[in-house]
Amino acid sequence: MDVFSRTFLPATGEAGIPMATVSRHMPIFRRCVEAGDATVLVARALRPERPLGREFLLLLTYRRLVITQESRILRRLRLHLNTDLRHLANVTWHPDPRLSAIEFAATAVDGIRERFWIHAGHPKQVWHLDALFSHVFKPKLIAQRTAGINATPYASFADHLVGA
Repeated sequence: MDVFSRTFLPATGEAGIPMATVSRHMPIFRRCVEAGDATVLVARALRPERPLGREFLLLLTYRRLVITQESRILRRLRLHLNTDLRHLANVTWHPDPRLSAIEFAATAVDGIRERFWIHAGHPKQVWHLDALFSHVFKPKLIAQRTAGINATPYASFADHLVGA
């Protein structure tokens, strides 16, 4: 059994996703994720602007974010987003323990802002989801901010030399 399978199935169990749903989405996830990529999170999600719309299944690994869309009545599946984490910009998440949910948002490479509402079921689970998102995205955010801070003084110093 490969790394993806060993980590995907426990993550779906932790999220409380029925095995029938998992088996419907698995072929799409298999095409998008490499066998050696470990699953961090699997969660059902909705769009905040359309709470009664289609359901989404979010898969987060250490390298990729894959989101599938499923229609409510006919249960038709469609790949909504498949991207490398390096291609996401402005990644944010806002935990709301009062509503037992977390709002996740990121800008995809095509410039479209994707927003999802993940219902956790229990306030303690909200903090667990927050920790998972922090574990995956915080090192990247810190590196980007550090690169931005370090790049600014050198650029202004170089501009000063050229202007002199």
